[in-house]
Amino acid sequence: MTKKQKKSLQQILIALALVILLKLLLRVLPALPTPVELLLYLIPYLVVGKDVLRKAIKGVKNRQPFDECFLMAVATVGAFALGDYVEGCAVIIFYQIGELFQSVAVGKSRQSISSLMDIRPDYANIEGEDGRLEQVDPDDVEIGTVIVVQPGERVPIDGVIVEGASALNTAALTGESLPRDVQTGDEVISGCVNMTGLLKVKTTKEFGESTVSKILDLVENSSMKKARAENFITRFARVYTPAVCYGALALAFIPPIALLLMGQPTRFGDWVYRALTFLVISCPCALVISIPLSFFGGIGGASACGILVKGSTYLEELARTGIVVFDKTGTLTQGTFKVTGIHPAEGTSEEQLVEAAALAESWSKHPISLSIKAAYGREIDPNRVTDVQELGGHGVTAKVDGRTVAAGNARLMEKLGLKAPAVSETGTIVHVAIEGMYAGYLLIADVVKPHSAQAIRGLKDAGVRKTVMLTGDAEPVAKAVSAELGLDEYHAGLLPGDKVDQIETLLAAKRPKENLAFVGDGINDAPALTRADTGIAIGAGTDVAIDAADVVLMNSKLSDVPAAIRLSRAALRNIHENLFWAFIYNIIGIPLAAGVFIPFGLTLNPMFGAAAMSLSSFCVVSNALRLNLFDVHSTKHDRAAKNAASLPAVSAQPAAVANKESTKEDTAMKKTLKVEGMMCGHCEARVKKALEALPEVDEAVVSHEAGTAIVTLNAEVADDVLKKAVEDQDYPVTGIQ
Repeated sequence: MTKKQKKSLQQILIALALVILLKLLLRVLPALPTPVELLLYLIPYLVVGKDVLRKAIKGVKNRQPFDECFLMAVATVGAFALGDYVEGCAVIIFYQIGELFQSVAVGKSRQSISSLMDIRPDYANIEGEDGRLEQVDPDDVEIGTVIVVQPGERVPIDGVIVEGASALNTAALTGESLPRDVQTGDEVISGCVNMTGLLKVKTTKEFGESTVSKILDLVENSSMKKARAENFITRFARVYTPAVCYGALALAFIPPIALLLMGQPTRFGDWVYRALTFLVISCPCALVISIPLSFFGGIGGASACGILVKGSTYLEELARTGIVVFDKTGTLTQGTFKVTGIHPAEGTSEEQLVEAAALAESWSKHPISLSIKAAYGREIDPNRVTDVQELGGHGVTAKVDGRTVAAGNARLMEKLGLKAPAVSETGTIVHVAIEGMYAGYLLIADVVKPHSAQAIRGLKDAGVRKTVMLTGDAEPVAKAVSAELGLDEYHAGLLPGDKVDQIETLLAAKRPKENLAFVGDGINDAPALTRADTGIAIGAGTDVAIDAADVVLMNSKLSDVPAAIRLSRAALRNIHENLFWAFIYNIIGIPLAAGVFIPFGLTLNPMFGAAAMSLSSFCVVSNALRLNLFDVHSTKHDRAAKNAASLPAVSAQPAAVANKESTKEDTAMKKTLKVEGMMCGHCEARVKKALEALPEVDEAVVSHEAGTAIVTLNAEVADDVLKKAVEDQDYPVTGIQ
């Protein structure tokens, strides 16, 4: 409990003790004069109710009187005016008990979010010329400055370690309990706690652009983005509270006037008493907190799991997700080349094959070469390699320990008079020959992330109707990844603008009250993240993607996507349950307080009305707190998708072409170039950039597997111009159709 909550509890207990003591004393003592009894009961009333009276008076002064404090003030002061001192005290005590429940619940729900505020660094250490550390404001640290992070301190600004090794506690950022080992050359992000060794970090960002600043900005602004349900309850309360006040006024005066006109006893005091009870029972405490408290619990629970939701409106939208669209590179896959298969020929070992290829490629900076050297995993002695020749569009030859080694594509093997085996596996194939003999081949591909398949299964379990992948890669690569992960649909050969077009198509075909979520990580994903109903960014992605997204996965685990959807649905279920408790209390209590059931002998006094009001708040608060116990990875509440995807399961051609055929089929001109020498996505990008630099070319869809470049033209262009653009990048063009 906070100090304020403890103080409130003390006031409630003191007031309750005083009321009980006065009740017992007045039974024993002779009857006291009414003014004396009033003054005695005013003591416990003011102990627990002075804050309510002050807020009610302040509201009247500000011409905004209609709130729950005004209702309580009128009801309790009215009870005292009628001489019901005990009931007046009881009403305010029960009201404050309900407020205490609410305050504690909000504190619990905010705990996970508030804990993020502890990651804000107070200072950065800069080493002076004399070796002493000077503490400066992180805002004053420029990019490129070397800062010192001592054991036990937080990393104040993003940067790269230039000296030292340590273990970092990243729990506040990612929820990951295991420390992360770092050393010289590793990147570190602000907000992590340095646990062991001293680190010197060269800053790569200003404090305002660092990870910790962006997270704090997201948290601080999340409350500004209210869900539709939250806005509705706010508007409803503005109408409901004045209506209750006018209803109580009517209940106090209209029945007595009607009885007077009918010549019957007015019983004015009884009707005022019922009006006061009506005010108490109609207090909208439970109704007002029913929705915000559940959203608060949902956002807090998500934060504890490393999922940052930028506002309750996005939590509400996430619950209706029926289609999830993924970017491929960096989202479903690692986004880096890796040797995924080693296939030596007879007489050659795997180690010999990899070593020969790595040494032959040792002077190249091509991504394919870097992946082979990474697979070798040892330091390369440059003295072992001589006579290196890089053959454009074919590969490389070199002398390794005096032996001739060739590494490249099948055309290189043909050039050497060797027959390379046909390979059906998807990826880039690097064939290796040693001393004129075929030695085997390496398969290099972008590796699927370990959590991707689990995430797709989790989405299906959670009732997501369709999963789609959008990628700029060639169709065979996209098809292989889609099949491996069990996706419903994929579209290949896309430019960033084409991704938005595909999302527009999916949005047009989605079902009523169904939302589409897009998951991405790169700068080129920002337009798609913005266009989707809900944009979800990978925490390890670019700042642009994180800024454009509505939800950020700080753990960078795709399995958190179904977890976030489950939690959002749990929050909405919780809201519906809370609204039931709030409304059922009013539906039963208000007619009872108004005297509707008097013919049946049922009435309600203010004290029991206040107790019922507190009980309603207790039910709502207790139910909202259950969200803190919700297991986001449990499939217990998952609902299976009712129907299969309504669109085709697989796109069999590059979507960038397929999308435009319907609109440009009659007017666009297309040419297909046969291109040799392309070995990977990097090669594709070079050819694509060269072709699209021509003013006559609208777009180019390039595939290194097919050895083609399909260009869409907006005007006539000579074949020689297209050929020259590609061959200037060292890729031979063998034909144009």
